Amino acid sequence: MKFSRKNSEKKVVRRSIKSALGLYFLFFVLFSMPSYAQDSIALPKDLNEEKELKFQQYFFKALAEKSIRNFQKAIENLESCNQIIPNDVAVFFEFSKNYFALHQIELAKEYIDRALVKDPENHWMLQHLVAVLQSSNSYAEAIQVQIELVAQKPKNVQLKEALIKLYLRNNQPEKALETVNLITEQNGSTVYIRDLKTALEKRKLRFKKKEEEPTKLESFQAKFDFDKTYHSLKRLLKNSKNEAVLLKYSKLGIQRFPAQPYVYLVQGKILNHQKAYKNALSILNRGIDFVIEDEMEQDFFREIAKSYKGLENLQEEKMYLKKLNKE
Repeated sequence: MKFSRKNSEKKVVRRSIKSALGLYFLFFVLFSMPSYAQDSIALPKDLNEEKELKFQQYFFKALAEKSIRNFQKAIENLESCNQIIPNDVAVFFEFSKNYFALHQIELAKEYIDRALVKDPENHWMLQHLVAVLQSSNSYAEAIQVQIELVAQKPKNVQLKEALIKLYLRNNQPEKALETVNLITEQNGSTVYIRDLKTALEKRKLRFKKKEEEPTKLESFQAKFDFDKTYHSLKRLLKNSKNEAVLLKYSKLGIQRFPAQPYVYLVQGKILNHQKAYKNALSILNRGIDFVIEDEMEQDFFREIAKSYKGLENLQEEKMYLKKLNKE
């Protein structure tokens, strides 16, 4: 009886050791592959024992191949998994990660979409989808997914910072600044967030100033269009750098104020710049007859010399340059 009891105890110990070794092996496989332990999902539980063993065998082979960057081999093992149990969410996820690693973005997107149909709120899969979308420059879509991730974990600063970067890549600095302010309010500030906020606020101020300039010009145009006075026209011509605007309104000025030399000078400058030297010379010669001030006469001499130079009339150019230098 003692001998029989001892044999039974040895058998129990051996079975316990085998079970422990089996669990240790499974633990080692899972946790020696960070990509699986951290961002993968559970395997199916509704298989019979034989199918489960085969499925797990191919699945863990796929993970092992992926860990040593044999992505094509990993895909082959995943295909075997898919034959054993079709349309499994974990397999779809792994397909997507391997195709992504091979830069086959369309297939990576196709498989992560299939996986998300089965598990639409899976945090790891949504993060992977953002990476796939970014790689194809689909920033607007990536932003929507990242917003969903932030909603899942509102205290996670890294997710919000990733959202800021997506906004910046999608040329949405205002949204990026809103998110920076949200982080500061909800999570406090960091050196990175403070520096980013300062940079974005400076950028906002710079662009605001640029936006105000055309508005100011439009107001000058509207003022002249309303009152048709020479004072309004002169302000418009002095504040505009747009050649089309200058050419249009200087022509209107010559028609409406034919004795004002400034409008001739403006049109002559634009025509010289456009290399329409003959037309420029004609306009300038008409306008100079109305000049009274010495300073404006100098401006006319300068532009007339340019016209003659453009027309390759060096003698006349030289004459007007002498007049310019005498003054």
